[in-house]
Amino acid sequence: MAKITLITGGARSGKSSFAQRLAEVHSDHPVYLATARIWDDDFASRVKRHQADRDERWQTVEEEKELSKHDFSGKTVVLDCVTLWLTNFFHDRNYHLEEALEAAKVEWSAFVAQDMELIVVSNELGMGVHPENEMARKFADLQGWMNQFIAKQADTVYLMVAGIPLKIKG
Repeated sequence: MAKITLITGGARSGKSSFAQRLAEVHSDHPVYLATARIWDDDFASRVKRHQADRDERWQTVEEEKELSKHDFSGKTVVLDCVTLWLTNFFHDRNYHLEEALEAAKVEWSAFVAQDMELIVVSNELGMGVHPENEMARKFADLQGWMNQFIAKQADTVYLMVAGIPLKIKG
């Protein structure tokens, strides 16, 4: 079973940087598990910025949904991020909240069965503005429920605020 550290917080709160620093403490050769699906040019530039933050010590694995098909046993892995990973399930399940949540939980459970040091980055959407449309509200619910699911399993949970990690579990 994975040893899980969950790092959550708002956009631009320093989640990814903190996750990378933690991983580098645990391993000389950490793995960056990227879940992004490139939707447009703006998003592609964000991905390039994240790539530039990592040096040659890092191994990058790109996987949009099927995390469990990769063997990370004995490794330190930064999963960045749950929000993008969930977006892929939500989109591919035609925005059906319950189907996307169930599929994500099944995949997550298979993934964390591996013996690894897992550092998970996720967004805390519930602290922001109430979404204006039904699809956005459904996604905020999906994100919140998945964050709760992961946090229950996590050994340690941090909330990032303005670049400062606040340890809230562990």
